[in-house]
Amino acid sequence: MNHAPRNRPFRLPGAEPALLAVTTVALAAGAIAWLMDARGLADLCWALGTVAAVVPAVAWVVQALRRGQAGVDLIAVVALGGTLVVGEYLAGALIALMLATGRTLESVAQRRASRDLRALLEHAPRTARRRTGTEVRTVPSADVVPGDLLVVGPGEVVPVDGHVAGDTAVLDESVLTGEPLTVRRPSGESVRSGVVNAGGAFEMRATATEQDSTYAGIVRLARQAGAESAPVVRLADRYAAWFLPLSLAAAGLAWLVSGSAVRAVAVLVVATPCPLLLAAPVAIVCGMSRTSRLGVLVRDGGSLEALGRARTLLLDKTGTLTEGHPRVLDVVAAPGWQSSQVLRLAASIDQYSPHVLAQAVVDSARERGLRLSVPADVSEEPGRGATGTLAGRRMAVGRLGAVAEKPEWVRAVDNRALLDGAAVAWLSVDDRPVGAVLLHDPLRPDAPRTLRRLRAAGVERLVMLTGDRAEPALEVGAVLGLDEVRAGLAPADKVAAVRAERARAVTVMVGDGVNDAPALAAADIGVAMGARGATASSEAADVVLTTDRVDRLADAVAVAVRSRRIAVQSALGGMALSLAAMAAAAVGLLPPAAGALLQEGIDVLVILNALRALGDDRAARPALQPATEALIHRFAAEHDDLRDVLEAVRSAADRLSSDAGPDSLAAVAEVHRLLTERLLPHEHAEEHELYPALAPALGGPEATATMSRAHVEIERLARRIATHLALAGTAGPLAPEQLDDLRACLYGLHTVLRLHFTQEEENYFSLAP
Repeated sequence: MNHAPRNRPFRLPGAEPALLAVTTVALAAGAIAWLMDARGLADLCWALGTVAAVVPAVAWVVQALRRGQAGVDLIAVVALGGTLVVGEYLAGALIALMLATGRTLESVAQRRASRDLRALLEHAPRTARRRTGTEVRTVPSADVVPGDLLVVGPGEVVPVDGHVAGDTAVLDESVLTGEPLTVRRPSGESVRSGVVNAGGAFEMRATATEQDSTYAGIVRLARQAGAESAPVVRLADRYAAWFLPLSLAAAGLAWLVSGSAVRAVAVLVVATPCPLLLAAPVAIVCGMSRTSRLGVLVRDGGSLEALGRARTLLLDKTGTLTEGHPRVLDVVAAPGWQSSQVLRLAASIDQYSPHVLAQAVVDSARERGLRLSVPADVSEEPGRGATGTLAGRRMAVGRLGAVAEKPEWVRAVDNRALLDGAAVAWLSVDDRPVGAVLLHDPLRPDAPRTLRRLRAAGVERLVMLTGDRAEPALEVGAVLGLDEVRAGLAPADKVAAVRAERARAVTVMVGDGVNDAPALAAADIGVAMGARGATASSEAADVVLTTDRVDRLADAVAVAVRSRRIAVQSALGGMALSLAAMAAAAVGLLPPAAGALLQEGIDVLVILNALRALGDDRAARPALQPATEALIHRFAAEHDDLRDVLEAVRSAADRLSSDAGPDSLAAVAEVHRLLTERLLPHEHAEEHELYPALAPALGGPEATATMSRAHVEIERLARRIATHLALAGTAGPLAPEQLDDLRACLYGLHTVLRLHFTQEEENYFSLAP
């Protein structure tokens, strides 16, 4: 991975294009002079072109030798020098042109953004507000010393490490942990520099200087990790390690046996590794062009090469495998209340709150078409929630206040939140809880398919590194089938984990937050989810996904593997032809100029092969018709709209578990109405519109057979529920065994629907861009 702080060879900007222009002009001018029968002028032009290439080529070789490398440029220098010595100036000019072309292609392939970690430094706090008595004065954060009392206002960045000295602090720690949910730090708890105050102003007592605080350590880690990583060795140089001594030995042997220096030069001319100088860079540049069209920015050719050799993939959780922002998981209503009523009232109060959870509640209500009311006397207490008045009743959304004895449904919500790793926003009316909105950071629908494709592309080990809690991390890891999950990691812990994995195999690290920047810099290849803005992670990364889709990572790896495979094919094929030409030159069948022209023919063949990297790999992603993509988007939107039906099924089952009276049966009747009017028509349309449209791209109707079987099961359970309702209407209350079966039908339907929705979203909906 080639970060700016690393030991890179010096390049004069524009040197390669200038050399290409000079060698092209020299070769063309010599050809014109030769056609005009001015042989002396032609030789002079070709010799000047050769000399023009020798000077920078020698500089490149010296730089490589200082790094302990001897690559393709050394063979080119020897061949160029040999043509000048024996007077084969046309051959020298042709080699010079090929050398200039290869170096120019490589410089084009090494387009890259600077790695000066600007985003890290821009986020770093510059000032602090220090309280002395009753006076608050702004001072440079470098002047803060342990023991200072600081005031941190709303939205401000905590300047140094310390502990809360007054009221509870509500903090957004995502910059360090990646976790999008805010945390509450009561008086006396520690707080780290770099986190953002997401609540009201609070006071803190500094416990460290700026340089000794957490955020400054992250910056240092990123710089050190970038400086420690070795530069990528070009694919061409790796093959030149054995091709170089072989070529020199063949040339020396030809000279020794024949006694002709011209014959030795002829061997070197055809041994000039033009397939390495040209074909490999062409394939890599073509691969970078493919990735850019897919919304993936690869910094340089070496990064694409390394990505094609990756065997270990390390991933952050929040924002990488998950969506990175909370969404409503479920809405639970107290007996006598409806879940839609709870969500509407909660959103009506929360619509004036800037809190990330409040915004998720409001978005969910609007997605479901609920009309929000305008509350009066709205206020918000940081860390507690928002309150307001609706229809003359005082309502609150947020943390649950003190309750003398928790009702059964409240305890059930607490248990559910613990099991699902969810946050809870409670709705209270006149200080009595009437409902709860459960929120979580959902898994990206394209994540499972992405990881399957990565394994198919050759990635052998998948590991999650996250600063989040162990419970949600382990659940995500289990769903995705990861090889290992490591939770609760600080940035330094992630760097250590990356280094350990990198010692065993070529390692890729994927992340999206400032806290991931050091780990990205420490990996062989750093991949940033950069769609949400230029963060430190994208500054420190070799690959940036410019669209907010993690499946683009699998696309990039597939392109990298294919491009590298084509580059290797072109290089090895070209070298095999060169070896045959070397044998012919060694026995005197090829003079230098003819050998140079033959080498040009070899170049044309291998470059044409390398250009295949521009094409699509049809096996990587099924090709969809525009009409099919439109259907996918339509049914994906319908899935979002049907979430309340799934919640109604679960809620009706829960109510039957505690009460089998008329109200519970009425809830079941409402579920039956929702199934009949909304869900079953959706499933029928999928079966007869979406699945036939997908079949050609997926290889036939068998690809959707399991999903069709799920439709049959959904309809069977819906009919069974209708039968129970009919029995209740004709024979009076249901018998206990009937209640058991009805509950089993409802819970079973809820489970089947959740699994079915998830499978469709992962396997089908993720195909559409």
